[in-house]
Amino acid sequence: MSLTPTQKKQFRTIGHGLNPIITVAGNGLSENILLEADRALEDHELIKIKFAVGDREAKKQLISEMAQIVEATIVQEIGNVALLYRAAKTPDPKLSNLLR
Repeated sequence: MSLTPTQKKQFRTIGHGLNPIITVAGNGLSENILLEADRALEDHELIKIKFAVGDREAKKQLISEMAQIVEATIVQEIGNVALLYRAAKTPDPKLSNLLR
């Protein structure tokens, strides 16, 4: 799914105030991390994930691999943090970061 530049700007603005929900460290993308990311995207639609891996190339690969597996769009990558978006099938106004 491709986002328009206006949507990306809006999502980056919303994402600025969010805290990372998930931290990916030395173990990489375990099944539990992927399940939690999938659940968080379904609930919140827009999430921040922190990647605590040393190598820049490894971090880029992990971010793109995670986005592909959970079928999300990478909105932004800054430093060790990635902002991912996936539209929920039935958005909950109490949980969605886009509807609050």
